[in-house]
Amino acid sequence: MTATYADLIGLIERLHRRCLDVIKAEIDRHEIRDLNAAQAMILFNIGDRELPMGELIERGYYLGSNVSYNIKKMVENGYVIQTRSPYDRRSFHVRSSDRGREICDRLGKLFEWHASQLYENMQMEGELAQTRETLMKLEGFWSSARHAMPAR
Repeated sequence: MTATYADLIGLIERLHRRCLDVIKAEIDRHEIRDLNAAQAMILFNIGDRELPMGELIERGYYLGSNVSYNIKKMVENGYVIQTRSPYDRRSFHVRSSDRGREICDRLGKLFEWHASQLYENMQMEGELAQTRETLMKLEGFWSSARHAMPAR
């Protein structure tokens, strides 16, 4: 394995943790005690849509048991509304409640501020676009590379 590829894998993991740290700091700043950073990120990804729970898992955002537990907690705390699918009684749909949309809006404003700081103060707009493109290619590669390595 090349050192660059190994470093990239570690960097992606660290960036994810740092992003959750930033979200946790924002939640703490607003004295929200019944929501963790992962749950806030789930809310942000739901946004103002109604999604089947399975879609959150299929998109690759979260592990299945993690989603079920976190959605259950967010329903209990009034951030998410969960309803049975009218087409498949085994399936559930989720959407943000008014309280959940407040979190989405806060995170949206936080991320907009981050983007403005990166673009205006650090002149990184082009670099971020290139990084996004590269990471999307890596995601595509990893999606297709889930199968076993060919025998040699």
